[in-house]
Amino acid sequence: MTDATNYQGDLLQVRSEKIAPFGICNLSVIPVRAEASDKSEIVSQLLFGETVEVLEQRDNWTRVKVLYDDYEGWISTKQFFGLDKEELNEINNRQSFVCTSPFNFLTNALGHSHYLSPGSTLPLFRGDSVFLGDEKYYFKGKAYVTDSFPRKNMESLFKMFLNAPYLWGGRSILGIDCSGFTQVCFKILGVKLKRDANQQAEQGDLVSFITEGKLGDLAFFDNAEGRITHVGILLNNHQIIHASGKVRIDSIDHQGIFNNDTQQYTHKLRIIKRLI
Repeated sequence: MTDATNYQGDLLQVRSEKIAPFGICNLSVIPVRAEASDKSEIVSQLLFGETVEVLEQRDNWTRVKVLYDDYEGWISTKQFFGLDKEELNEINNRQSFVCTSPFNFLTNALGHSHYLSPGSTLPLFRGDSVFLGDEKYYFKGKAYVTDSFPRKNMESLFKMFLNAPYLWGGRSILGIDCSGFTQVCFKILGVKLKRDANQQAEQGDLVSFITEGKLGDLAFFDNAEGRITHVGILLNNHQIIHASGKVRIDSIDHQGIFNNDTQQYTHKLRIIKRLI
């Protein structure tokens, strides 16, 4: 272990005397809400280490733009660390690491821990340590430099989330929605996706037929009004892994997803996109 005094330049300081222009998620998961209220709908989540731009503060709430995907929403002012521009630049200019195992954790000198979901970012990571404020945390788990996860292990990565419960707005292994699942998996692979399924459908190259689909392609599905409302990841040209009730594997053909439990079609195929 290396002594923390070598990294005083890495320390992220909270500025209580003024509104910091940026922030970082310093908890395992932070809910991002549609409105400034605990009763408001959760539209997304921040994972540990993800950064935001502060847009507005109202009472105990802060409206932010997530710097990873430009998504906007409200988070509790008590649930993030403030950053100035220099500290944000230091994080952005340092090599970025992302957690890749089902459960990872940081532990400080007092034994206090943060349990991290896959896809969490380790800012200012040095070998086995992360610094938050004046606190040094030791990391245990698996992490890769962004964009270095072995593509040959993609299928195992996707299947790591199997049986994770569906949660509207969720992005963690303890609760995740369809586009949160695809976004987090692709984040680990070093490919940046937007947050919602209809936004993700605008990315990548079109695959003309399901028979041409391959591992890692994204399949999108629409509702009766023609709006894209669902997304999943192809395992091959006849199987898809997606979050519907839970993260599950079902059959897919040119019509759409065929639920292997109910023996019924559940989602109508719209388009297939290739990003990797």
